[in-house]
Amino acid sequence: MKLDERMLKNVDKSLKKHNFSTRTEFIRTAIRDKLQELDKESLLQEFLKLQGSKKTRTSDEELRNIREQVFAQALAQRENP
Repeated sequence: MKLDERMLKNVDKSLKKHNFSTRTEFIRTAIRDKLQELDKESLLQEFLKLQGSKKTRTSDEELRNIREQVFAQALAQRENP
């Protein structure tokens, strides 16, 4: 991966500031964080598509079940990036 000198200097500053031991560790973490952010954004977009598409009201129990499923999926993704 090629990075310009200015970006490398910023990475090196962040290494010290945030206690990363190597550039590789920093970049790996940055990529992982960005992928998680994109996954969250995709899930939100899917949720917004579904919002209002159901003809009947959703019960509190159905909402609770949906929240539990989303939480379980998010936890699984976090444990297995």
